Amino acid sequence: MHSNSTRTWLMLLTTLLSPLLALAVQQTTALLIDGRQGQAEVIQVQGKTYVEVDELARITGGSLRFVGSQIILTLPGSGDASPQALPSAPAPPVGLSRPFLAAGIETMREILEWNASLKTAIERDYPLSNDWFGNFRRQIQSSLKHTEAAASTDMDREALSLLVNEFNNMGALTDKYLKISASRDYLPPDSLNNDPLEQKLFTCWHSLESMASSNQFVDNGSCQ
Repeated sequence: MHSNSTRTWLMLLTTLLSPLLALAVQQTTALLIDGRQGQAEVIQVQGKTYVEVDELARITGGSLRFVGSQIILTLPGSGDASPQALPSAPAPPVGLSRPFLAAGIETMREILEWNASLKTAIERDYPLSNDWFGNFRRQIQSSLKHTEAAASTDMDREALSLLVNEFNNMGALTDKYLKISASRDYLPPDSLNNDPLEQKLFTCWHSLESMASSNQFVDNGSCQ
C-alpha cells in the first residue's frame, strides 16, 4: 500500500517537473543585432525560439512600456517619437530680400536721374516739358511694378511704400516747376537748393540708402 502511494507521487512529480526539465536541457544561443552592441540570450523550447524582451530592449536602445496586458517595445527612430524630436518648420525670411534690394536700388537710381535732369534744366534755363519728364514717370512706374513683384518679406513691402512715396514726391516737385515754367515766372538757377520738397527727397534717399546697407526697415518719417 505504501509502495503504491510512493509510486503515484513520483509519477505526479515527474509530470509536473517534465516541462521544467525539458526547458533546462534545451540549448541556449545568443542573439546579435547588426550595428548594435551587446547580445541577448536566446532559449529554444520545443522547436521555438524565445528571447527576453528586457534584453532585446537593452541591446536595441529601445524602451518598454506596459499597457494593460500588452508590452510595447519602442525602437529608436520609430513613429512613436515625441513631437519635440520632429524638425521644426523653417522660419519665414526676415529683413530685406536681395531681389527686392536690387530692384529697389535700380528704381531709386532712376528717380535720382529724374531729379538731376530737372535740376540741370532749371540751372541752365532749359524749357521744361511735360513730355520730357513724362518719360521718366512711365519708366519708373514700370520699375516700381518690378520692385513690387520682387517684394517677398514684410520689410520689403514696408520699404516699397516709402519708395512709392519718394516717386510721388518727385512727381509733385516736377509738377510744381512745370507750373512755374508755364506761367513764365522767373526761375532762379538755384531754385531747387532751397526747396523744402527737394530737401525732403534727399533726406528720404539717405534713409532708404541706410536701410539697404543695414538690411533693416526703419521708418523715420522722412519719406512720408
